[in-house]
Amino acid sequence: MALTLYGIKNCDTMKKARVWLEGQGIDYAFHDYKAVGIDETYLKDWSAKVGWQVLLNKAGTTFKALSDAEKADIDEAKAIRLMMSNPSMIKRPVLDKDGTLTVGFKPDIYAKVFG
Repeated sequence: MALTLYGIKNCDTMKKARVWLEGQGIDYAFHDYKAVGIDETYLKDWSAKVGWQVLLNKAGTTFKALSDAEKADIDEAKAIRLMMSNPSMIKRPVLDKDGTLTVGFKPDIYAKVFG
């Protein structure tokens, strides 16, 4: 099983997901996209699978700090540009289990993914 957890190391939600995975004895690779970046190809693929609206974290402080013009008329291409320029705008975590994505963390959803 190929399993990668994408996110930011110091994010509280990331910590919960990592603790959950470790508590279940599940091995995973961790990709810190704030430290090492994220390739545009990944964002386009993820967007095709789950939708850019799911990936773009509009609730975070980074998005809220954007100007009104930057927040206006967001489409997939603009959302990907925003996430490329500031990976903090990618909702986290993104869990890739053999090509199937789960965005965000809720213990009951992870239990179903690994059930």
